[in-house]
Amino acid sequence: MNTMLFKTKFLYLLLDIIFVTFITVRFVYCAELSSDGAVPIPKLRTAWSKDVSADRVHPDYPRPALTRRDWLNLNGYWDWKHVELQTISSGIDTRLEMPNISVTKNEQFDGRILVPFPLESPLSGVGKSFDRITYRRQFKIPQNWPIDQRILLHFVAVDWEAVVYINGQFVGKHQGAYDSFCFDITNYVKTPRDEPNEILVYVFDPTNHGEQPRGKQSINPSGTQYRSVTGIWQTVWIEPVAKSYIKSLNISTNIDQNILTIHPQIENPKLELSLRYEVFDGDVLITEAFGGVDGQTMLKIPAAKMKLWKPESPFLYQIRIQLLDCGMPIDQVGSYAAFRKIDTARNAQGRMRIRLNNKFVFLMGVIEQGYWPDGLYTPPCDNAIKADIITAKSLGFNLIRKHLKVEPERWYYWCDRLGILVWQDMPSGDNRTIESKKIFEHELQRMIKSRSNHPSIVIWSLFNEGLGQHRTAEYVKFVRQLDQSRLINAASGWNDLNVGDLKDNHKFPGPEPPVMDNLRCGVIGSFGGITLVASPENLWTTETWGYSHAKDSETLLTKYQKMHAELRVMIEKGLSAAIFHQLTDIESECNGIVTYDRALLKIPANEVKRINVETIKYGSSE
Repeated sequence: MNTMLFKTKFLYLLLDIIFVTFITVRFVYCAELSSDGAVPIPKLRTAWSKDVSADRVHPDYPRPALTRRDWLNLNGYWDWKHVELQTISSGIDTRLEMPNISVTKNEQFDGRILVPFPLESPLSGVGKSFDRITYRRQFKIPQNWPIDQRILLHFVAVDWEAVVYINGQFVGKHQGAYDSFCFDITNYVKTPRDEPNEILVYVFDPTNHGEQPRGKQSINPSGTQYRSVTGIWQTVWIEPVAKSYIKSLNISTNIDQNILTIHPQIENPKLELSLRYEVFDGDVLITEAFGGVDGQTMLKIPAAKMKLWKPESPFLYQIRIQLLDCGMPIDQVGSYAAFRKIDTARNAQGRMRIRLNNKFVFLMGVIEQGYWPDGLYTPPCDNAIKADIITAKSLGFNLIRKHLKVEPERWYYWCDRLGILVWQDMPSGDNRTIESKKIFEHELQRMIKSRSNHPSIVIWSLFNEGLGQHRTAEYVKFVRQLDQSRLINAASGWNDLNVGDLKDNHKFPGPEPPVMDNLRCGVIGSFGGITLVASPENLWTTETWGYSHAKDSETLLTKYQKMHAELRVMIEKGLSAAIFHQLTDIESECNGIVTYDRALLKIPANEVKRINVETIKYGSSE
């Protein structure tokens, strides 16, 4: 079989990738303990598993679009316990019972779990699934943090419902698997600072026994449905802030007028407060402005210093914002922005096409679902995140379709920095009840608001293949009100209701375009799905599945070439985008270009890149 091994530690240098062979361990889902009994070692793993240590697990700053100097990472080993309550058989149970804290503090826990890896993952050290669990750990507030500042406790993501206690006192509750949330715990932590504080987190996750958005998770995984994840699956951290502070930023740009607009949200605003904005090209200050705390501020970028963001040159302006009290800074955050425009227009033949920065572009994308054999929803480390994005770029794709999952901000940050466009799906749920439809709408709104500052995202996709589809036209209007700077794909595959910017069709292996009407852009939201078992040693399970099959690498490459020849005929008729299924194998689904452990590339990278680049050039020439 003509395959190509590559090392999964990448050196990013002018977008060249160095692939080096490494040996993987035979497939088996469960994990083993390392020789010192510390971090568990998955039996099918990526090369980054060995870099995970309990005292340095996901140590990177978790919110790169709004940074502060001081913060404390609470990742590492926590205690965990299965909560014995009746499993919900149908519907969403939001009646997570408040625990008896006096009992919980003295009870025995089942063991340790490595946060932020979800309960079911090998790297968590548990590898089991329960719908209700309890987390516990202690922490101290750093002595060098000013005593008069507020303390915020952040959770980047918890699936699905979390109830939080600090030192036996109820702090707050949150529902939603994909959005971050925080609580002000200033009044709950102990003084003096050298005393430990205890945090308890109670989690409920019904997975597909409920109807909340859950994407591809299933209690009984097979085929296109994958293993469920429960509980904390992203970084937990605390930070100090002033009594008045910059809570969030909404950043937008206009490339036709060279205008950068920043709209901050200030916690505890006062009349004497103001804001100073500075915009940098590297270390060079190019513009600055002052503004109030009750609205937006517009900054004009000099035309001579204007740089556009695109996959070939993903330029990011650096931003520094100070919150001033009578002219004295009390808070300072860092951020970034990019000048990038996505829209649709008619070409010379009168067909609707997608444009990037006022130029027609063909979007040649790949589906990426964000699953890992060692961490499931959670990659082993930041380098693993970067490597998947670099792999997609090295294969010549200019877009990633993030399929039915919302990633933490660090994933989008690397897409922004490395330069790849993102088609972002809303995770699906059943949406059969009034309550579940409200939950879907709330989580859709939070996805758009929390990820809207990332220039790499160019498409919001609402429903996939009819899953939970409802009130489609209303949601298009709803999303348009939230964000007018991106395209909307109302329905990817199946139930098209003639709304949104795109008309989408799926076909496996395909490709097969939608019936194009020159009113919306025709796209193929998913095609391919060709299974090739490259090596038994790189499998999650021997029970593999796929839409169609290739006997070897040469056959797969031939099929890929043939599909692109068909795409170019469709481009002549107005096709604007095509998404290949998919970047990596996932569990039993073995139709990725790369094996699940990211160890084996099934077809030569240079050939895939040549084919993709030629198709993009062909489709962007109008």
